[in-house]
Amino acid sequence: MIKLKAYAKVNLGLDIIGRRENGYHDVRMIMQSVDLFDVLTFEKTENKQILIETESKEIPVNQDNLIYKACDMLIKEFDIKEGVKITLEKNIPVAAGMAGGSTDCAAALKGMNMLFSLGLSEKELMERGVKLGADVPYCIMGGTAVAEGIGEILTPLPESPKCTYLIVKPPVSVSTKTVYEKFDEIEKSRLNHPDIDGLISAVNESNLKKLSECMGNILEQVTVFMHPEIQNIKDMMLAYGALNSLMSGSGPTVFGIYDDLEKVWQTALEIEKTGHAGDVFIVGGV
Repeated sequence: MIKLKAYAKVNLGLDIIGRRENGYHDVRMIMQSVDLFDVLTFEKTENKQILIETESKEIPVNQDNLIYKACDMLIKEFDIKEGVKITLEKNIPVAAGMAGGSTDCAAALKGMNMLFSLGLSEKELMERGVKLGADVPYCIMGGTAVAEGIGEILTPLPESPKCTYLIVKPPVSVSTKTVYEKFDEIEKSRLNHPDIDGLISAVNESNLKKLSECMGNILEQVTVFMHPEIQNIKDMMLAYGALNSLMSGSGPTVFGIYDDLEKVWQTALEIEKTGHAGDVFIVGGV
């Protein structure tokens, strides 16, 4: 039996620098793992079946699940004669802009590699992961990193400055596909691009103040228009002492970074009073 943690991520910075002919977007992002995770348990079975069990009602347990696709890919490639049972304890909110599906997929690749002694390196796992999703290679690597291309070109960074993250996922769902389609319709001269180079410099210098000043997500300008509660949460975080607040990915999750734990708890309590908070987490970076 193998048990693995699959960590969520937030985007300290997210910029879109172009669109390819195939519809994919070229991005430049700063990714950060946070101490919020799903737990996946892997066990061999005698038949060649892939069985996924979870208490979450929002997760498919068939071929549509990225965990299933990851297991199926390796079973076929390595002609594995046995099957696998995966038990998923789901803690990361679904469709939240925190790479919940991608990180479970990454854990599935790692778990299969360990369970069946396939001998794949991290680089080899990442090469397979990108076939399943642009965020999967990052989720295999984790930590703090620059992500470019469609998200698969990764440059590790030093550990980001110590801080506490208040994460709030409002009770709305956002389609990543819809957000990117709306982004493509916007006049690009109206958009404010985040300072990705400044963020890289701040991480290298371990300068939390500079990092907070440089944070930015170009997709906020799209998603906030559809879901104004995102801006309400951001404003409350800033009002109650966050160094900065940002939407993660295509949303709707919002996070604030803090250097004072008392302010974190105060903010969380005030946001919960408003009814805007669906899920609230107080975590550190990983």
